[in-house]
Amino acid sequence: MPDAPEFRELIRRVRDRDQDAAQELVRRYEGVIRRVVRIRLRDAQLRRLLDSTDICQSVLASFFVRTALGEYELESPEQLLSLLAAIARNKLVNQAARLRARRRDVRRDAAAGDHVPHVIDDASDPSEQASARELLEKVRDRLDPRERYLAEQRALGRTWQDLADELGGTDVALRKTLARALDRVMTGLGLGDVGDA
Repeated sequence: MPDAPEFRELIRRVRDRDQDAAQELVRRYEGVIRRVVRIRLRDAQLRRLLDSTDICQSVLASFFVRTALGEYELESPEQLLSLLAAIARNKLVNQAARLRARRRDVRRDAAAGDHVPHVIDDASDPSEQASARELLEKVRDRLDPRERYLAEQRALGRTWQDLADELGGTDVALRKTLARALDRVMTGLGLGDVGDA
């Protein structure tokens, strides 16, 4: 595990959409996310439909977009692991609930994970990087002006308290405003589940 200054620098670079930093984060944490999913994916019928790799990619896509838009404040690798595990658990629960709600006959479904978008891959090529930038722009475009301002200012490194002093209200209220906005937009784009983390 990296020490605190090295970790904060990695997160800063991820927030700045540095592809090398994103690949480093994927390399370090992808296995943990997949283990969390596999441990929780006990139902044999669901295992045929949901793949840990697909859920992992969805977790990372959500994490990268939300980090680039300033939602998360992470100070340690332990906080990041906890966050990624929570996102993975929530995505798995939400995907399983969707499948059950549709009352699917799992014997008919041959392909696993067709419903989970493939967004992040640790072997990112230029076209995938362009897709990631386009995704981030789609999310930004769907935010209202106040939400977009919050996201932009957080991406620049401003603290929640600083923004609360400027805009009025509390840091907690502003944090929740951005989190709810990102939940709404990412769910609308089919990339997130309400309450990812």
